[in-house]
Amino acid sequence: MSIRGKTAIVGVAESDLGEVGPGFTPLDLIGQATNRALADAGLEKGDVDGLFSASVYYQMPTLSVGEYLGIRPRYSDATMMGGSSFVSHLLHATVAIEAGLCEVALITYASTQLSDGGFRGVSDPPNPYETPYEPRYPVSMYALSASRHMHEYGTTREQLAEVAVAAREWAKLNPKAFVRNDLSVEDVLASRLVSSPLSILDCCLVTDGGGALLVTSAERAKDLRKPPVYLLGVGEAHWHRNISQMPDLTTTAATDSGRRAYDMARVGPEDVDVAMLYDAFTINPILFLEDLGFCEKGEGGTFVEGGRIAPGGELAVNTNGGGLSYNHPGMYGLLLLIEAVRQLRGECTERQVGDAEIALAHGNGGVLSSQVTALLGTESVL
Repeated sequence: MSIRGKTAIVGVAESDLGEVGPGFTPLDLIGQATNRALADAGLEKGDVDGLFSASVYYQMPTLSVGEYLGIRPRYSDATMMGGSSFVSHLLHATVAIEAGLCEVALITYASTQLSDGGFRGVSDPPNPYETPYEPRYPVSMYALSASRHMHEYGTTREQLAEVAVAAREWAKLNPKAFVRNDLSVEDVLASRLVSSPLSILDCCLVTDGGGALLVTSAERAKDLRKPPVYLLGVGEAHWHRNISQMPDLTTTAATDSGRRAYDMARVGPEDVDVAMLYDAFTINPILFLEDLGFCEKGEGGTFVEGGRIAPGGELAVNTNGGGLSYNHPGMYGLLLLIEAVRQLRGECTERQVGDAEIALAHGNGGVLSSQVTALLGTESVL
C-alpha cells in the first residue's frame, strides 16, 4: 500500500520566535503555535485526535502537551530522534490516519532555550570513546565531519562560509528571521573559532520558539481553509548515535532516507523546487546536498559557491534563512516543514520561489545520527 498523496498538511504556524523573555514556558509557545495553526486550517481544537511531539524539557511530551492544550487524543506518538523527530512524525501521522487510528493529527514543539540561558541538549550516559576528550557537544562532532570532508575532498572554509552567507541573504527577505544584517564570507572566516574548523558563524542560532502543524486525510483536506500540501514521500534512516560510531564521517544516512522518499514520491532531486535542509552547522547542507543527490559526493563545497543556493541561485535552499539566520530553538525539523508548506502555497512574499510545486524537507537529529526526508507537493503533482 502506498501512502503517496493520502494525507495533506492543512495548517502551519510558528509561535513567537527569537527571545520571548521570562515568564513563558515551552508549553505556552506550543499553545500559541497550536491556536495559530488551527486558525490557519479552519479547524477547532476539538477536531484534533492525534498528538505528536518530542522535547528535551518534558520526559513525557505528548502527555504534557495534551494536558496543557486540553486535548484527549486517541492516538499519541512521542518518537524522539532529535531535530528530525517532527519530519518522522509526519510519516507516523500519515500511517495512523490511513489506519483509521486518528483523523486530524497535531505535530508540535517549542523551546525557550535562549531565555533559559543557552543550548539545552539531551543527556546521555558517558561514552568511553568520547567523554575523556571533553568535546563540546554537539559542535565538536560536526567539526570532525567538516575536517574529514576538507581532508578528503578539498572542501574549504570559504565554501562552508558560503552556506552561512546564502542563509543570511534569504533571512534578509524574511521579517521573522532573528538575524538579518549583512554577512560576508570574510565575516564568517574572521569570526571566533568554536571547534576547528567551525567558527561561531558556522553554527546555528540559539533561540526561543516553536511551531505546530496539522495533518489530515487528502479527502478531508479539500474542504478546509488553505490549499492542501500533500505528502508525496518520506523516508527514515539512522546508522549510529555517537559520532565515534559513524561509519563514514562524510556520508550520512540521508543516502537511505532520501532514496526511500524519492522512491515513494516517484520524483528525483531534479524535480525539487525548494530544498529545506537542516543547517545546524554549515557542513550540514553540503553533506545533504551530496547525500540527497543534488550533486556527487565531494562536490558539495563547489556546489554552494557563487550564491548557487542563495536568492536568485540555481537551487532555493533554506528560504526562511535556516537555523543559521532565521531561528533554531534547539530542534529545528518542524520549522523546515512550515517553510516548505508556505512555499508551496505561495505565501512567502519577497522570498517566494516562483511556480514551486515540489519541496523537500530534510531533518537531522543527534550528531548526524538520524536522517528523515520528506517530499511535499501541490495538487498539480499528484
